[in-house]
Amino acid sequence: MSSLYDIYLQHPRICTDTRNIIEGSLFFCLKGENFDGNRFALDALDKGAAYVVTENKEYADNPRCVIVDDSLKALQQLASEHRAHLKVPVIGITGTNGKTTTKELTAAVLKKKYKVAFTQGNLNNHIGVPLTLLSVTTDDEIVIVEMGANHPGEIAFLADIARPEYGLITNIGTAHIEGFGSRENIIQTKKALYDEVLRHHGHLFVNADDPLLSGLVTGYVNLSTYGVDAPAEVKGTVLEMTPYLTINLLGRRVETHLTGMYNLTNMLAAAAVGRYFCVPDDDIVAAIAEYEPSNHRSQVIKRNGLTIIADYYNANPSSMYAALHNLAMIDGAHKMAILGDMLELGEVSEEEHQRMIGTAAGLGIEAWYVGEEFCRQLEGEDHGFHTVEELNAYLKEHPLTDGVVLIKGSRGIHLENVNL
Repeated sequence: MSSLYDIYLQHPRICTDTRNIIEGSLFFCLKGENFDGNRFALDALDKGAAYVVTENKEYADNPRCVIVDDSLKALQQLASEHRAHLKVPVIGITGTNGKTTTKELTAAVLKKKYKVAFTQGNLNNHIGVPLTLLSVTTDDEIVIVEMGANHPGEIAFLADIARPEYGLITNIGTAHIEGFGSRENIIQTKKALYDEVLRHHGHLFVNADDPLLSGLVTGYVNLSTYGVDAPAEVKGTVLEMTPYLTINLLGRRVETHLTGMYNLTNMLAAAAVGRYFCVPDDDIVAAIAEYEPSNHRSQVIKRNGLTIIADYYNANPSSMYAALHNLAMIDGAHKMAILGDMLELGEVSEEEHQRMIGTAAGLGIEAWYVGEEFCRQLEGEDHGFHTVEELNAYLKEHPLTDGVVLIKGSRGIHLENVNL
């Protein structure tokens, strides 16, 4: 690994896709179910990579090919080696809902004072975390690493690579329960971030309103708290929701570009981190006011007389439940929801989809449903569509012309293709 790390220091840009080669980079030949990067080792060199890391022993005589047994493991080990040389604070963020928005808000706040390296997009898995760490340069002053999981033990594995001294869990819900097997497995998997930080006698940022998270750190004093109702160091309230949130934060009125009551907690988390790292309150407030969401997370789009809440990057029972209750609180004469199936719920799928149908009805929200699971629970009732294509055909004949529309569902349902 030392020789590979020496190469990395000379060529510290990492690439894994020959369609996006950076001149002079270090290319890792990763493989998956439907692709094998080892087939493109020479192509990567031709396109400008300085070296390639490959499992293909046929290239052993090529001085620009580093032969390894497993390219992915080599990437992870290289990231771990680089992490060992980093002398800057590393903040780990995970959770069932809100981790990407919280990471983005936290980065925006910290960038008011520091040079910050942070996870781009949602690259938060066994490939994304190493790539984030390997993107850190000597100019960076703080690193934020987002960590995601869909099976037991994954956060522990990622935390072992990133070794964060600071940790924040947004919440613990039931996303990906099919892969985890049980809620207890989800709790233990997420808790691994706390465990890693505690192992380094580090600092935690904890939502004081969340009894589960508070219970996981009972007796630990190295922490900062935030919340709405419970006693906390950083508190805030919602003043207006139109549908954008206007909040009271740090004694100031803040007009944001975010919608959803659930985003108040994400903003408070970012403020708590900012205060701990001595970002001035005025800068914290400015960063949160300036932040605009992307990637279909709590985005508000005005189109054809409609106010569309585009929150269809992903969905699970807790996030969909919160989104429906948030919609019910927004001012507006006509409100409706287009809800897509929540995937990877395993044996609780039927129960949770039934619960969402009941929740929408109980809140008085007109809802249209997209996906096989919702259609099974609706048993042939109106406004159930097996695919987005079916919904679009209906919308062509019955267009929506006014009101607030929430669009929420798992990525696999492709609600980004709904024509409104």
